This record gives sequence, C-alpha cells and structure tokens, in this order.
Amino acid sequence: MSSEPPIICFKDVYKYYHAGNEKVTALSGVSLEFQQGDFVSIMGPSGGGKTTFLNCLGGLDLPDRGEIFLKNRLLNNMNDKELTELRRKEIGFIFQFFNLMPTLTILENVELPLLINHSARNQSKQVQDLLDYVGLSHRSKSFPAELSGGEMQRVAIARALVHRPAIVLADEPTGNLDSDNGIKILELMKKASVDFGTTVVMATHNLQIADYGNRHFEIRDGKATLRQS
Repeated sequence: MSSEPPIICFKDVYKYYHAGNEKVTALSGVSLEFQQGDFVSIMGPSGGGKTTFLNCLGGLDLPDRGEIFLKNRLLNNMNDKELTELRRKEIGFIFQFFNLMPTLTILENVELPLLINHSARNQSKQVQDLLDYVGLSHRSKSFPAELSGGEMQRVAIARALVHRPAIVLADEPTGNLDSDNGIKILELMKKASVDFGTTVVMATHNLQIADYGNRHFEIRDGKATLRQS
C-alpha cells in the first residue's frame, strides 16, 4: 500500500437519475482510491454505472451524496467555471471514436488543449515531442481523414497528454479498433502512465483489455468491487 495520499478518492458516492417516474441508482455507495501513475480498468455491463463513474470523476456530473476528491480538491463544492478550469488543467480525455477536429491538422489537434489554456506559444516543443512519442511526427501536417483508426487514437492520446494532466479518462479506447491496433494502443497508454506519471482510468467491457491495468474494478448495478487478477 502506497504511503502517498491518493490522487483520486471517492467516498460513499451515490448518483441518481430519473427515467420518467422511476428513480434509477447509477452509483450506489462507491468508495475507491487511486494513486498517481495507476492504470485502472473499470469493467461492467452497459448501464452498470461505468460512464456515470467517469462523468463524476471528470466533473461532468456531481454526486447526489458522498464526496469526490482530485488531488485533495473537493469537486462537490466547485461551480461550473471551476470544474471547467479543473478539466482544462488536470484531466485528459480519450474517446472510443477519437473526437478529433476534422478541419485541423494532426499537430493542431494535439495543440488544441494548449490553445484553450492560452499556453501553446510557450509549449510548441511539447507538441512536437508528443508526436514523436506516439510515433506520428511524420504525419503532423496530415488531417484526421488521412489517418487509420489506430493512428487517430495515437493522436488522441497525444492530445490527452499534451497539457500534462494528473489523470486521463479513457472510455472504451479500443472499441473502434481491430485487435492488433487495440493492443498497440493499450501498450502505449500503459507506457504513458509510467513515463508521465499520469493516472489512467479506463472503462471497458472486455476482460482481456481490462487486464492491461494494474488495478481492476467492476461496477455492476452501481456498486464497485475490486476484481482480483
């Protein structure tokens, strides 16, 4: 057990939704802690609470009960402006369908979080270094439509890391890739969590993909349990 304080902490978190007149419990008393540099896999069936968990961790949703801390900061008490700022500085996102801007070059897509944070001019080398890191420096002037699915996900990983976030949230990051490219993306994400000291939290429904994490949890019917390897 690490002596360092956790970078992420969920304390007895509940989240409810309403479907018509029915109250749906998406998260039910979730208590979890993750350390810096963890590669965490979150498994579970569709509708089991994985996406709600990621949304709460990313400050897109707030819990109805319980507390969520990121780097000892309580998300519950933040307003929309503070949560937006937190996402810009501390969180990177990787999506199943890449979510690249089609009218921007690969370099410009990776640079985008820095432009939003008004820091791109001072960190252009950081963009080039990350393109080198993901093996795409030779495609910096290409557009997303000119890349394969695996290459687009590499761009998405570089974009998620460019502002040096504390955590990266990955929602089914290999779901739109063939098995070979999926494995390459998982290996790259695992390497990045070590090289950058970034905590990666990945949602997946695939047991083999989940095994790439160093910690494994299952969320089912809103409850989270540790899954032994």
